[in-house]
Amino acid sequence: MKKLLLMCCFLIGISAVSHAQGGGMRKSPEERAKDLQTLLKLSDDQTTEITAIYKEQATKMDSVRTAANGDRDAMRSAMRPMMETTNTKIKAVLTADQAAAYDKAMKDRMDRMRQGGGGSGSQN
Repeated sequence: MKKLLLMCCFLIGISAVSHAQGGGMRKSPEERAKDLQTLLKLSDDQTTEITAIYKEQATKMDSVRTAANGDRDAMRSAMRPMMETTNTKIKAVLTADQAAAYDKAMKDRMDRMRQGGGGSGSQN
């Protein structure tokens, strides 16, 4: 299960990098937290905490992108542990039921990306 979650985090990181290079397709930390609020029926306090987690991650990822200077391998290797940490922090805010739904959503997203359907929840 941990390997599956790690692969999912890695693929989401790659997806985020490729979307960033595509120009402005990345969601803001607030939008990402709002998506989770809808998906997992988060309380306002949980949404606030998760927004802060995503903001911290976005700041660190921007620094990595700048430091890597286009080196994709360097970005991937630096972002992977950040994404794992972010997922761990998010799951710590969630209830057991919400964490299970979060894991399922991450797995479904990874499956869609493997099939070439992208990572967004709006695609069928």
